[in-house]
Amino acid sequence: FRDNLASLRAAGITVLGISADPVDTLKGFATENDLNYDLLSDADSRTAKEWGAWGERTINGETSEGPLRSTVTIDTAGLVRTADYGVDVKGHVAALREHLGA
Repeated sequence: FRDNLASLRAAGITVLGISADPVDTLKGFATENDLNYDLLSDADSRTAKEWGAWGERTINGETSEGPLRSTVTIDTAGLVRTADYGVDVKGHVAALREHLGA
């Protein structure tokens, strides 16, 4: 999202990231990765679990329970319009932009 943020904002899209990491860790991550959008902390993973963005995942050959890379779009009325789970970063923004007509 970082590299596409200007065009997403121009299309009226606000990007927020949510992570299970604590705020201090997120601040360092955002600085280290030059992120230009806000990261929110879901330290108890409550939001991820409620939104279905928590489950079995495999990272580096190891399977565990944890947050699933997901994208949820919410319209200006606060209604969830799309929810994509297990998102592959490559090509995701282009597909999302096409889906949203942005």
